[in-house]
Amino acid sequence: MNISRLVPLDTLTTGESGIVCTLPEEPYLRVRLSSLGLIPGTRITMVNTSPLGDPKAYFFRGAFIALRHKDAENILIKSEKADDI
Repeated sequence: MNISRLVPLDTLTTGESGIVCTLPEEPYLRVRLSSLGLIPGTRITMVNTSPLGDPKAYFFRGAFIALRHKDAENILIKSEKADDI
């Protein structure tokens, strides 16, 4: 996997998807996201943004989750649109 093609989760726009590659280093958040099923290899889609822009809603494994910008920016994904470059 080419590290230069990894982007933060919060860069996705509505309807875009990617594959999770890394989770945040913060232990509590890492464990919480893992327990929800957000682990490396999971396909995640950004589905909606709150009226003020933060948090954003994401869909993965049949569930929706809202993540704040400061948390989503620490999750690196391989954007599916990167393959088109």
